[in-house]
Amino acid sequence: MKMMLLGALVAGTISVTAQAAPGIAGEISYPRGSIGYEALMRGDNQRAISQIMASEQVSKHDPAKLLNLGLAYARMGQTDQAAGYFKAAMQARESVELVLADGRVMNSKDAAREAYANLQTRVATR
Repeated sequence: MKMMLLGALVAGTISVTAQAAPGIAGEISYPRGSIGYEALMRGDNQRAISQIMASEQVSKHDPAKLLNLGLAYARMGQTDQAAGYFKAAMQARESVELVLADGRVMNSKDAAREAYANLQTRVATR
């Protein structure tokens, strides 16, 4: 079972940042750049999207990939695309256990539901 560390809650949306252990940056179990970790951490959302979309080494249905795409699009204000990726992560056949920045462990489907709900709240309060 894959275990990932999630980054901080960014603008009300969960960001997936797969890491080996707290304080160690990287994409454990993933080829470097394949889920856009470093680009997302730098706030380079367009680069993260480009990296994630170009990666053929990670399934297009991988929850980390879907959550990170959702995060990048949400940060760019493209809420329809973000919502679509969060929904896809909720419906993905595969799920993984994620470790949130605050230390909580959460299933990727639950993380996707939370990210989607936070996105909907943000949209509703505009």
